[in-house]
This record gives sequence, structure tokens and C-alpha cells, in this order.
Amino acid sequence: MEIRIQSLKFNADQKLLDYVEKKVSRIERFDEGITSIEVALSLLEKPDNKSAKIQVHVPGGNIVVERTARTFEEAITDAVDVMKEKLTRNKEKHADA
Repeated sequence: MEIRIQSLKFNADQKLLDYVEKKVSRIERFDEGITSIEVALSLLEKPDNKSAKIQVHVPGGNIVVERTARTFEEAITDAVDVMKEKLTRNKEKHADA
């Protein structure tokens, strides 16, 4: 499984990239069908100005979660938690069909 990380409007340091890689790699446990994951980190104009968008490619479509927070770490953690729930529901839905 491939994980691609993009930082938009800024240069991410290695520590942040390692954190994102570590957190996002846990997602693959929730669905064996994941082909790739794309993560986009960006700065916004709002007070909670750090945004993390995770796009998971699974057979039959893509699942996207976007979260904003004061830090990239918080945004990634929130997005990963929501993604785990969505993948679990998606897997159950396809198992029932």
C-alpha cells in the first residue's frame, strides 16, 4: 500500500511527515482492500488554520475525511479516527451485500 503526503502552502519538516506516516499507516488494518492513501496538509486563513485531508482509495470508490485544528497533529489524529469508523462501516456494508 502506498501513502503519499503533500504539504500545500508550506514545507513540512521530517518530524511532521514521520508523525503523519505513523498515524496513517494504522488505517490499513481496517480494510485489506486499500490500494493507496493520499494525505494533504494545508494552511488556512481561519483561526484553526491547520487542515488535514485523508483520501483512501478502496475498490469501488474513495473515502475522504478532512479535519481542521490548531495543530497538524490534532487534525491528523481526528481525521484518522473518523476514517477508521468510515472504513469499518464501509467494510460491513459490503460484507452484507
